[in-house]
Amino acid sequence: MMHPVLLSFGRALLSQLHFRMLLLSILPFIISVLIWGVALWLGLQPMIDWLHAYFSAHGGFAVAGDVLDWFGMGAIKTILVPLLAMWVLLPLMILTALIFVGAMAMPIVVRHVASRHYPDLEMRRGGSFWGSLWTGLWSFMVFAVLWLATLPLTLFLPLTFVIQPVLWGWLTYHVMAYDALADHASEQERKEILRANRWSLLLIGTIAGVMGAAPTLLWLGGALSVIFFPLLAAGAIWLYVLVFIFTGLWFEHYCLEALARHRAAAPVPVTAANNLR
Repeated sequence: MMHPVLLSFGRALLSQLHFRMLLLSILPFIISVLIWGVALWLGLQPMIDWLHAYFSAHGGFAVAGDVLDWFGMGAIKTILVPLLAMWVLLPLMILTALIFVGAMAMPIVVRHVASRHYPDLEMRRGGSFWGSLWTGLWSFMVFAVLWLATLPLTLFLPLTFVIQPVLWGWLTYHVMAYDALADHASEQERKEILRANRWSLLLIGTIAGVMGAAPTLLWLGGALSVIFFPLLAAGAIWLYVLVFIFTGLWFEHYCLEALARHRAAAPVPVTAANNLR
């Protein structure tokens, strides 16, 4: 199981260093920054004010303070509200980065990998734009529910580095694997490959989730510094875009290699064997 994962990782790393792939991160980054720049300028402070008023009215600060003191994390009380605001907004920021990378970058990633490494692989187009959109939407909805449900646990750093990668692994596994096989695999081939390789694909997604923890910490670091928050937010968005593109390359290399092996191992139809005689 590990050899194809490591092989596709090395190929994805080399592809990521290609000048074309580095340039590919610029447009999704610019659009995401513009959207989130306006959204945070207009909505972040009102959201923090609302959370602060809600906590004050319902005794949330006292309860949260007692819990944090019990775990020896009382210093977080002073930044609890902005930290919660950042954490609630984080899934939406991930969604925008995922949408823009999927819409703008993944088609180029597919062509780049297929033309350079699998030029003879037949395109059977078992996926579609609407199938990709539906897969992305329902996967993200499940991801967002689980994200919010585990929100209290992620205040404790050890759990953050467990919960985040697993959630990312599940999300990227479902979204990226579909897009990686949409053009080249038939619907039946896609189902068979995803079923046969589900643990390897989940492993790839989980490792990508570990890489996704870096921009998460950078984003949440904005709660500690109002002055550097715009730079930290922009840096987090760019890192998310870069991680998504690398993850797309990794899934593309793995899935197309798995598809090539699947077709090579498929039995030759009787009629086709007779024609070869």
